Amino acid sequence: MRSVRGLVPAVLAAGVLLSCGGAFAASAEKGKAAFIQHGCWQCHGMQGQGSTAGPKLAPDAMPIETFTAFVRTTNRAMPPYSEAILSNGDLEDIHAYLQTIPKPAESIPLLNQ
Repeated sequence: MRSVRGLVPAVLAAGVLLSCGGAFAASAEKGKAAFIQHGCWQCHGMQGQGSTAGPKLAPDAMPIETFTAFVRTTNRAMPPYSEAILSNGDLEDIHAYLQTIPKPAESIPLLNQ
């Protein structure tokens, strides 16, 4: 029973530390700056709308876990970006920026078919 008592505080402390990850909200403003600084806009457009060189990233951004995994391990036309080049914080900020991009107005009915 003694080993279990010692384990409970350790598990609680680990839970608190892991749950604090959401306490630090990503910054869409910093994300837009990182999106420009790291050249993401060159292939994905200034608002993540996509182009012939890169797919659409917004307005329906993929989940952060999928986004991070793809950026880190892609073997497609986009080179993978290691954490040394693009930090996890920058990735979270870029993802936050992509989430703030609104859906385009549906003002041309013919284009919405």
